[in-house]
Order: sequence, then C-alpha cells, then structure tokens
Amino acid sequence: MTQKHRVLVIDDDLDICAIIANKASDLGMECITTDDAPGFFKALTPDVTLIVLDLMMPNTDGIEILRSLGENRCQAGIILMSGIGKRVIQTAEEFASNLGLSTVGHLTKPFKLAQLQDMLLRNPKRSLNQGPKEQLHIEFDRADFCQAVEKGEFVLHYQPQIQVMTGHCVGVEALVRWQHPVHGLIVPERFIGFAEESDLIAALTWTVLKKGLAEMRTVIDQDGSPLSLSFNISVSSLGDLAFPNSLIALLEDVHVSPERIILEITETCLIRNLSQTLDVLTRLRMKGIRLSIDDFGTGYSMMEQLRHIPANELKIDRSLLQNLQVDNYRVIVQKIIELAHELDVIAVAEGVETRLQFDFLRSKSCDVAQGYFFSTPLPKLELIAWLETYRDNLEKFLNDRLLAS
Repeated sequence: MTQKHRVLVIDDDLDICAIIANKASDLGMECITTDDAPGFFKALTPDVTLIVLDLMMPNTDGIEILRSLGENRCQAGIILMSGIGKRVIQTAEEFASNLGLSTVGHLTKPFKLAQLQDMLLRNPKRSLNQGPKEQLHIEFDRADFCQAVEKGEFVLHYQPQIQVMTGHCVGVEALVRWQHPVHGLIVPERFIGFAEESDLIAALTWTVLKKGLAEMRTVIDQDGSPLSLSFNISVSSLGDLAFPNSLIALLEDVHVSPERIILEITETCLIRNLSQTLDVLTRLRMKGIRLSIDDFGTGYSMMEQLRHIPANELKIDRSLLQNLQVDNYRVIVQKIIELAHELDVIAVAEGVETRLQFDFLRSKSCDVAQGYFFSTPLPKLELIAWLETYRDNLEKFLNDRLLAS
C-alpha cells in the first residue's frame, strides 16, 4: 500500500505556511505548519515524509534545524526555502547532504505555485524498494571470519543493471552478505574493512568469485542473452601477479567466457603499487576481462587513474545521483557521462532510486543504471523470478514507451 505523504512546514511567514498547506491538501497530502523550532520538533513524528524548511527565521535559523535533523538521522525528504539567494540555498543543500539528510530540492522566494507543486510531488522516499536497515555493531574476530568462510556463510545477492535507453537487463553486480547464524544477514559495510585490515580479503574475494560464477553462469535475460557479471575486487588482488591466470583458470573450469566478467575497482584504491597494479590490470584486459572504475567522481586523483587504467566503464558514484537537485551535481554527472563517451567507455550510474534521477540519466544518454528504482540486490532464485517479469513491471511503472520494441 502506498504511504500517504505527511508534510511538515516551518516558516515564520504564516501566509507562506497557508499557501503550502493548501497546495499540499489539493494534492491529497496531510500537512502541519508551525512558525517556530519548538513546535517543529514537537510535530516531527516518524510518519513525516517531507519537510519544508525556511532557512531565514528570526529565532532559530534553518541551518541550526538541519544540524539537529542530521544528529537525529532524520529520514524525511527536505525542501529548503529562502529569499536569500540561490547560491546560499545550494550551499545549505550541500551541508544537508554532508549530514546524511535527503534534500528533495529548493524554492527561492517568491516562488510560483507550479514550482511548489513540482517540489511537493517529488517523492523523497525510494521508489520501488527500501534499502537494508542499519544494523547494530556486531563483534567478531579473525577466527569467526575464517570459520564463516569455511562454512560457506557468505552469500551473494545480485543487483540488476539496466540499459537505460532500452530497459533491458544487461548484467548484475554480485554483492556479498554474511549470513550469520546468530545476527542474521550482515551487510558488507560491517565486515569488508575488517577483512582488508586482517589480510583476509583475498580469501573472501575468491569465495565471492567462485560462488558467483557457479550460481550465475547459466542465468539469462528474457530474450536469452547471457548477463554480464560484475565483481568488486580488492587492492590485494590487484597486487597479485598470479591473479589473472588464476581467474582465467577458474572461468575455464566453469565454462564462462571472460567477456562476461567485469571487475570493479574502487577509484581510490589504485594509487598503491601502481606498476604492479598496471601489470595485473593490463593482463586482465588482454585476456578479455572487462574493467570498471567504481565510485567515479569522488576521488581526488580520478583523472590520473583514468589516464592509467584501461577501463571499459566508469561507475558514477551514488552520492552524485543523490544530489541531482543541486545544479553543480547535475553538471558533474552530465560531464562524467560525456567524458565516458569521449573515451569510448560505458557510463554506469549506481544508486538510482527515483524516477527523477532515471529521467535525467536518459536525457543525458547514460548507458546503464542500477539501484533501488529497479530492484534491491536479490538472491539467485529471487533474481530469476524478477527477470521473468521486470520489463512488464517497469513499463507499467514508467507508463511510457521506453520498453517498446
């Protein structure tokens, strides 16, 4: 069932509050208005989906309220509003993003009712699926981790990758999870850092590669096309001169073509052991393995790494997509797509969560996209079921001719 929007407005101008409340009501939304901070925080209940926040107020300014919302990990979408000027509002949006808040957009006073309506209709929540909930801190040691590897407790979920202009699923990214016997499913953010610091990441990498190839080697899309398989590779693998030959031997054992494999390399990890890394990467490319620079657009040395790495694709970092309402971010995403095409490599956007983001990527001719807008990462059997119906479901959701043959 679709959740009804509950809007909370704080502005010391009561006329503005009334205008927003009336428009929200016309759109079928519940709306509460207040002109001070105490009333705002009293009305801020967990079912509030959208906040409209005036930055310039006499007693408590909007920046102070944003800081408090960040400290309390507010999950509602936020529309910033002010007459102080567009650049100041954009800086406030950047501040909100750094706090982990989700800004939907901004309104510069005086605004038009059509602009207000557009903002209110922008869905601050994830479109089709919600991501995993944050987990509490989990204690484990080296022995626990090694035992988990030996017992096969690490499982894979696969996130579909969609060709933006056709809607076809062209591949999946394999994402590891720890199926802990006590704590349940643990997301990688909770254990990847430990594996790297404990020199266990190579063992985990081979576990993921072997499991992913075994599970996905025969999985195809609706039209019978085999899917590409993307795997995240650690810096330790890039420093192992035996890695390319070992990977090719594994692919031959399971009868998977090297051209189906994409190795995702985090942009910021490439700077160490550059000569050895280039040795491994060049040999991988010569053997037909494709390479992807992950998290592109966030590292300080991205142009230097792009010059060195024989990449087939650039993955636009999800943080850039999450801030598309900011003009600067839209320009950055557009330029990354243009850069990829100029270099004759594929532009892949990750973390796509809304129709607005997807439409923007289509308008800029981005090649491939993945994110909760299409699907959460799925276990193999759920992915196979998803592949059987996703085009019909996506076409109905988009309500256009994107997928028409």
